[in-house]
Amino acid sequence: MFKKILFQLHWFFGITAGLILAIMGVTGAIYSYEQPIQKLINPDSYTVKIENRAKLTPTEIFQHFQYTQPEMKINSITIDQAPEASSSINIEKEGARKGFNIMINPYTAAVLPDIQGREFFQFIQKLHRTLTMGDLTIGDFTIKNFGKQLTGASTLILIYFILSGLYLRWPKKHSVKQWLSIKPKLKGRNFLWDLHAVVGTWVVIFYLLLALTGLYWSYDWWRSGMFKVLGVEQPKPEMQADNKTKGLNQSKQKDQHEQKSHQDRLSPAQINLALTQTWQGLHTQLKHDYSSITLSVPKKADGLLEVSFVDPIPQHERARNKAVYDYQQHQVKKIELYANKKLNEKIMSSMLPVHRGSFFGPIYQFLVMLAALCMPLFFITGWMLYLKRRKQKQLTLAARQHTTTTTIDPNATPWLISYASQTGVSEQLAWRTATSLQAAHQPVTVKALQHLSLEDLQNSAQILFVVSTYGTGDAPDLAATFVKKFMQQSVDLKQLKYAVLALGSKEYPETYCSFGHQLDAWLQQNQAQAFFKTIEVDNANAADIERWTTALAKMSKLELNEMSIQKVFDQWTLKKRELLNPNSLGAPAYHLELQAEHPVLWQAGDIAEIQTGNSLARIQAFLDKYHISAHTSVDGSQHSIQQILYHRDLTGEIEPFANMQHLLEQLPLLPTREYSIASIPSQHVVRLVIRQQTNAQGELGLGSGWLTQHCQLGDQIAMRIRTNEAFHLIADNRPIICIGNGTGIAGLMSLIHSRVRLNYLENWLIFGERQQAHDFFFKATLQAWQTTGMLKKLDLAFSRDQEEKIYVHHKLREQQETVRTWVQQGAIIYVCGSIQGMASDVDQALIDILGEDQVNELRETGCYKRDVY
Repeated sequence: MFKKILFQLHWFFGITAGLILAIMGVTGAIYSYEQPIQKLINPDSYTVKIENRAKLTPTEIFQHFQYTQPEMKINSITIDQAPEASSSINIEKEGARKGFNIMINPYTAAVLPDIQGREFFQFIQKLHRTLTMGDLTIGDFTIKNFGKQLTGASTLILIYFILSGLYLRWPKKHSVKQWLSIKPKLKGRNFLWDLHAVVGTWVVIFYLLLALTGLYWSYDWWRSGMFKVLGVEQPKPEMQADNKTKGLNQSKQKDQHEQKSHQDRLSPAQINLALTQTWQGLHTQLKHDYSSITLSVPKKADGLLEVSFVDPIPQHERARNKAVYDYQQHQVKKIELYANKKLNEKIMSSMLPVHRGSFFGPIYQFLVMLAALCMPLFFITGWMLYLKRRKQKQLTLAARQHTTTTTIDPNATPWLISYASQTGVSEQLAWRTATSLQAAHQPVTVKALQHLSLEDLQNSAQILFVVSTYGTGDAPDLAATFVKKFMQQSVDLKQLKYAVLALGSKEYPETYCSFGHQLDAWLQQNQAQAFFKTIEVDNANAADIERWTTALAKMSKLELNEMSIQKVFDQWTLKKRELLNPNSLGAPAYHLELQAEHPVLWQAGDIAEIQTGNSLARIQAFLDKYHISAHTSVDGSQHSIQQILYHRDLTGEIEPFANMQHLLEQLPLLPTREYSIASIPSQHVVRLVIRQQTNAQGELGLGSGWLTQHCQLGDQIAMRIRTNEAFHLIADNRPIICIGNGTGIAGLMSLIHSRVRLNYLENWLIFGERQQAHDFFFKATLQAWQTTGMLKKLDLAFSRDQEEKIYVHHKLREQQETVRTWVQQGAIIYVCGSIQGMASDVDQALIDILGEDQVNELRETGCYKRDVY
């Protein structure tokens, strides 16, 4: 909760104060190089042609302007040692608190061209410090120095960004690469997160110093605190005594002050004498080299003249030495060398150079400037992340609801249809059966097998069971509770008539439709009467489904609509294929990306069903065997025989054929293959993880060989996305525990991707493979999620990296207390990967940790979901 609050405040401040900080960053970067930029664009003002004579002394310059412009009031005169450098005078000017600088020729005192860009930098300075805003009046209420307060508050928020950002990003495992390396392979929101976090780490030190020093000008309490912390006496503000005096007329004070100043002001002759004696005395007594020197024109007849000078190689632009010369006593009265100051005194007397970075040298100043220019990056990426998150939250999960307005026969016996589905096919057939019966005016109720009660079984006259077989001949996960609750005991079902539609795949002959037959046997043992023998369906084969419809119609004497699961395949383009595990001990595993030309929607957990095909080599071998030309046409088709054989099973026995049509009648379509999807729709590609499979002869598997070797980039792939509701993501922010191995990472990646989009942070991934060096699939993305706090826990089990093999179920057992805590907090468990070994071991580990009753309850309530194969 604490971390969530920090994050919410982080992004809220980011989309509000972020713009102000972006402006401050850019303007600060520009203003920090004011002097170099001005010298670059004003060469005629800062440099002159060298003459073969000495530069004018301060006295000569003062006398020159007394003769030419006697009304000018000069505050100070600066002489630069470099022969090509111009001199300058600072004069009094209304509205200029620190006076106005005029560049002059050091040999003639001629006024040089005015400095261009001065007004621009004054505007940049005001924008940086106050956003060019003064007081804000709302009705009768006035906020003094509103712009200054706004920038000050934003600077405080910057400190919060730094601290909260570090906390939110802090990983459990630390590495330089993880902290500082941008991962360009990431895409979309993950790349934005990585860019935001990594660049933020690069600049964190710079931003912290900028914020801590920037507050020096924002708040008096902060400035006083800095002086106290660093142990430096804070100078008293000018006119402090006047500000403390209460009850005096301010205009009278001003008049008295001006009158006294006028009485004390020196005459031009006295100023000339003071400048001359000081200039001569300094050269004999100072004994300190300098690059430039500034003499302040004395205002009082106290015999003292203030001098400042810069070292030949100063530490920074404001590293000035100060001296007081007594021109009446002809001696240096006081000298204060910057180099002799303690570090704390240097810092507090040079806050602007510390702020802009020049205090630490030109390289650091340049890095500070780059960091400041990066400030808009965080505002932009923060907004983009916020908008993406907001858009994702607005998406809702749509559930299809089927209703009918058909009149129901009140005298008809009600039908109960119960389904047991792992991937959704059985559920679809159950609803299609219900729709067909309703169209024939029959009362129908549809229930999932796990929701059947003893009363449903004993009080129903006729039940149709549509059930799939899953894993190694078992019931689907959600139906496991029905098996444990009812099928291990005797129930009196004499009144019940039933039929079973059993779904399976002949590719697994040992377990083909096993659960359907187990259910049929149990029903018969409990004296239920079958309408007809169990009908088997191979991979949703239309002919098998038609036999179900025919048998129902014949038994019920009803006219039932034809039903089937129509598989409409779209054309997808293979855009990318990348080997994920080079040099692995295991079989090659590939990351594939497919893209459709039309918008396609799916949900995390859905399945990509791909129509497999034959390689050109296999097709050509078949054609050669039967002496058929590749370009032979087929009646009624625009495609050649070679193209049509693309998706046909060429392995069966072929009878002599009279023509191509007769041949094709003997060649069924190749079976499809299903793969978990690793991406979500907003990524605009379907990502799959496919491991190559081989048979006893070393030949690549039908699906894996087709997709990882035979197809080429740019080829068209026939694919459809099948909903898999049993593995869909929950629609709230409860924690999730994702467990998987090998290519099972794909289904889990889609789940976590969706959670990341919704900013749900309670995500735990336990993933296993062989070797970390070769089999850490999606390493960059997972580490980025972990770094940014999107993946709260990441546990890895690489079985071959140590002598004793470690698997994901071992990781579960190691953290059994954490598992219990997460489950108590409502965590949903998702398992994806191989059913042999991994899934069964994980299931047993969960039973040992949570107890069998609780695991059954998790299955029944949909809190334990599996996509295993």
